[in-house]
Amino acid sequence: QVQLVESGGGLVQAGGSLRLSCAASGRTFSNYDMGWFRQAPGKERGFVAAISMSGGSTYYADSVKGRFTISRDNAKNTVYLQMNSLKPEDTAVYYCAAGRRRTIVVGTTTPYYDYWGQGTQVTVSA
Repeated sequence: QVQLVESGGGLVQAGGSLRLSCAASGRTFSNYDMGWFRQAPGKERGFVAAISMSGGSTYYADSVKGRFTISRDNAKNTVYLQMNSLKPEDTAVYYCAAGRRRTIVVGTTTPYYDYWGQGTQVTVSA
């Protein structure tokens, strides 16, 4: 089992920045690819960003590319999502997730991930 706890969400004006953190406990953190997903009211949970076990490969949804940065610190068992130039359409509950590598590349869909955090609310005002 891997337990994930997100933090860092909040209310920010458009154009502002937030940094989300996700602290992991349980199994060996460095054995898992990590992802960030988000879910707005009435919408399905969608992919935001992912990072490989070593941190050497990162992946982003087109909608956040160039604005968001995913990173991880395996010594601290933590994955981060730096969000800059935030837009009202970024408003959602953000979830981090952990998945064991089962494919050649890191997964970007929800079924790839085995463990999920409880989510943190990000609200961007216009």
